[in-house]
Amino acid sequence: MADVRAFRGLRYTEPLEPVVAPPYDVLSEAQVAEYRARSPHSVVRLTRPGGDYAGAARLLQEWIAGGVLARDAEPAMHLHRTEYDGHVRLDVLAVLRLVPYADGVVLPHERTHRGPKEDRLALLRATGASLEPLWFLGEGLRPILDGAPAGEERAFAFAGERHTLRRIEDPAWTGLVSRHLAGRPVLIADGHHRYETTLAHSRELDGGPEAGARFTLALLTDLADPGLLVLPTHRVLRAGVAVTGGEPAGSLDETLRGLRGRAAAGTYREGRFQVLPLEGDVPAVELHRQVIDNILGRRSAEEQLVYTRDPEEAVGWVDSGEAVAAFFLGEPDLAAVLKAAREGKTMPQKTTYFHPKPPSGMVFHVLDREGNP
Repeated sequence: MADVRAFRGLRYTEPLEPVVAPPYDVLSEAQVAEYRARSPHSVVRLTRPGGDYAGAARLLQEWIAGGVLARDAEPAMHLHRTEYDGHVRLDVLAVLRLVPYADGVVLPHERTHRGPKEDRLALLRATGASLEPLWFLGEGLRPILDGAPAGEERAFAFAGERHTLRRIEDPAWTGLVSRHLAGRPVLIADGHHRYETTLAHSRELDGGPEAGARFTLALLTDLADPGLLVLPTHRVLRAGVAVTGGEPAGSLDETLRGLRGRAAAGTYREGRFQVLPLEGDVPAVELHRQVIDNILGRRSAEEQLVYTRDPEEAVGWVDSGEAVAAFFLGEPDLAAVLKAAREGKTMPQKTTYFHPKPPSGMVFHVLDREGNP
């Protein structure tokens, strides 16, 4: 099903630690400035160009011409190892053929919005490169990644984590990865907007069926990898009516404990915490369907909701009068999310938050109109 291949990556020729950065959409403007200051070759100068897409394209070409970046002569996959807080996660960086969701090969699980797609499409058109990997989950990958052969390695520290990137040309192993995933669909973990954007861009280019532009840079992780952490994202409502009918809770901690192992959401309004029992398998979906959508009516969730992974921050917004209510979610059940995705159900934005995020800048993929990836 999924067409995953080795590719000729475009890579930094200098140490990675000063130039890598978090994904573009988790960076504040202050953080963008901080990462730009670390190196004249920081990846954020490409991924967050401040609307100067042509400038990002010129910079990319200057770095290639000046030897800051070099294209691999032979195709390879890249084993990515992340060590954090006593955990180890293994991923593989490869390229994935872009296909419509209707094909059932790439499974989305979150709704998208127009604004982020317009920004990323403009950047793709200008640079002609996948600058950050889209993140996908597959089944049964970890044993194959554990058995990866030796290869050129680059280690670097990032965000309190230890990363190792191993380039593997061995066609026996890269073929094993490809054949394993050819029998399975993959679930988008992070990058719904960018997947749809890159698919649209590939259609614009209309290159050959085996052209690099028909593929996107992909980081693939085993759905059951013990180092894969999925965190909840809480919702904060700017305006609306009171929520009633929940189970009283005395504190934020009591509310969060009350969400474990059950279909429920917490809420905070006017100094009171509650736990709201929900029907269904994915609490984020049911919170929107049974509660938030009814409150909002015809008003846009994109305009009326803000998101945070810090429940105390959500409470603070309500107490300050910046919002009227906060809704808390527990850790998502990935098996339930995958089941819903296979059934074609689309979930609210930010149903899942996978951690740790892969750094941007480890490798790029050139979107050639012709030739192989």
